Amino acid sequence: MLTPTKDRLRIDAREKVLGRPIFAVDVPLPGLLHAMTTPARIARGRITAIDAAAAAAVPGVVRVFTHDDFADIRVTPATLGGNRPGFQPMTGPDVVFRGQPVALVVAETLEAAAEAARLVDVTYDAASFTATMDDPGAEPQPFETTIEAGDAAAAFAASEVTVEAEYRLAQNHHNPIEIISTTAHFEDGRLVVHEGTQNSNSMRAGTAGALGLDPGAVDVASPWCGGGFGQKNVLQLQSVLVSRAAMMLGRPIKLVMPRAQLFHTASHRPASRHHIRLGAGLDGRIAAVLYDTEQENARYDQFFRYGYHEATSRHYGVPNYRGRERLVRIDTSPPGHMRAPHEHPGSFALECAVDELAGALGMDPVALRLANDAARDPVTGKPFSSRTLGQCLSRGAELFGWRDRRAEPGSMVAGDGSLIGWGVAAGIYKGSMFPCIARLRVQANGVTRLSLSGHEMGQGFRSVAGAELMELLPIDAERLEIRCGDTAAVQQHHTAGSWGAAGTASATRAVAEKFVAALTELGGALRPGETVHERLMALKRPMLEVEVEHLGTSQGPEALETMRRGGVAVVGPEYPDFVSFSWIAHFVEVRVEPSTRRVRVPRVVSVADCGRVMNRRTATSQVEGGVVWGIGAALREAAEIDPATGFVLNADLADYVVPVNADICDITVELLDVPDPMLNASGVRGVGEVAMVGAAAAVANAVHHATGRRVRHLPIRIEDLL
Repeated sequence: MLTPTKDRLRIDAREKVLGRPIFAVDVPLPGLLHAMTTPARIARGRITAIDAAAAAAVPGVVRVFTHDDFADIRVTPATLGGNRPGFQPMTGPDVVFRGQPVALVVAETLEAAAEAARLVDVTYDAASFTATMDDPGAEPQPFETTIEAGDAAAAFAASEVTVEAEYRLAQNHHNPIEIISTTAHFEDGRLVVHEGTQNSNSMRAGTAGALGLDPGAVDVASPWCGGGFGQKNVLQLQSVLVSRAAMMLGRPIKLVMPRAQLFHTASHRPASRHHIRLGAGLDGRIAAVLYDTEQENARYDQFFRYGYHEATSRHYGVPNYRGRERLVRIDTSPPGHMRAPHEHPGSFALECAVDELAGALGMDPVALRLANDAARDPVTGKPFSSRTLGQCLSRGAELFGWRDRRAEPGSMVAGDGSLIGWGVAAGIYKGSMFPCIARLRVQANGVTRLSLSGHEMGQGFRSVAGAELMELLPIDAERLEIRCGDTAAVQQHHTAGSWGAAGTASATRAVAEKFVAALTELGGALRPGETVHERLMALKRPMLEVEVEHLGTSQGPEALETMRRGGVAVVGPEYPDFVSFSWIAHFVEVRVEPSTRRVRVPRVVSVADCGRVMNRRTATSQVEGGVVWGIGAALREAAEIDPATGFVLNADLADYVVPVNADICDITVELLDVPDPMLNASGVRGVGEVAMVGAAAAVANAVHHATGRRVRHLPIRIEDLL
């Protein structure tokens, strides 16, 4: 029987508030050098000459590296493309996107490195290029059907009411507080890399492969990652360059990539187009969904596809669904995962289309969604491990006061003349798991160390593991150390996709149960009020250590081998006997000013089911953060790309607009807290990704309700409402 988890403080809160040097960029090393890259000024072409004389003359400059120095670096599957072809800069003279690193300056000080990097003079033979999907030269790939159930075309043709629309989303960029950095040092034949990453094992394998090293001679440490959101999933473009330079110079080197450069060198959410056709009966039952997606992609890399329809096909009980996807190749840096990478765009398109269908039918948007709830997974026919979307919608409507909504767009007006709009949208995200090694060492002196395969990115990874451990073991909570993200501790697995909590909690429970069994065998069961440390002291044992290799539900031992090689070994949402998702419903109120047409969001209500809630503070914080990001995606965020240069014109936080405190008012979060023991023994799924899914659609639907204008692209701008 799972006991309720206490609302404990975050394990890492004190360290962060005190500004302790816990992040990779803060690691102090003697003799540390600083590095800076020179970005390419063209979007496509070749380097014909590099003049580094002026840069080398800057006092303090140690060396200027070019592609001639790094030509032997290998391109491996673990580079920026993840498990796809990948790309490494400075291995040759070709330039394939604007901002690509073309030189690396190393100096005694950061100031000298930055000044010298600006003085590197590069001559190019520029070629024609394509900056966006709408420009000449864009190369659409063939459509591929990725999910199909029933006969959607025939069901659509036979439908009494149909809706057809295209929705578009702009290119978005991550802006975590901890920007990307790499610190590397090479000593006694061993390379140690400190970098904020979500995937230290893959980074170790990729770095070793690129440099021709034995992976056993490489360690990657990322004990804390100051925000990842998918940007830090893979080997970054500067990682191998810094590591090779450290090996060549024999001194540790640190590079902190300027935020403006990250808009070009780091992964981003690709721009996408979504063509949807819905068919329904007069009773509101949706009979068919035909949904085609297109997303921009680099010429040479292949960002993961097959993601848009995994969730949208399960939002509702639609018996006939056809989802097709394709890439459109342009001259850009490779896109990548960004919080709810496909689920956020997909939910915007689907949930806006469902709202349009509600309008065509004259039905209440919540009632329409409830009428199409699913009893079983419509794609596989399997039962859900838990299906609570209807509860989220009903409870959210109650908390929000939805019954007072007037149906007619533009019919709700505030005392100051502002138009009031109320919108709703649903979101779902897969319940996944991964293999996890957990090693637990408890000492008689009160110290406990738990080492896990996973990464702390601010989502509360340590707090989840600590909560599960302390539910089972009476230990000194003040002296608990949780090691993660460090390949020198245990083998690590990529942490993303909301699978961190599910994998970590269940592995922690397994290792704690093994520890209890071992301790009981040594000296019997603990007495009431007795701590583990006291029992070890009584047994005259300085410590006791156990380890488990924990697999995700339905996984075999091959998953552990994949993890050890630096690969991704994730299972879900489809399992042999069930399908698993987390659920959320967002209710949003907007106010549209009568003259300026500026949109404000005074209140949001979000109700989520993520399985058992391990830490209410961190789970609530995840939902609040996802809602804020959804508001930003709906009303603010867009990369402004110059088609003449391929340059992101707003490559800083002054012009790439994100929500600030004045933009966010009341966010009410309720968590159903229903354990899901079918997925794992801890009853945990995840909330970090599902938190954002549907939030932007709820804002867009509220804007339509306020103004009567259906804006089918994000972000929604003032000029769309004038």
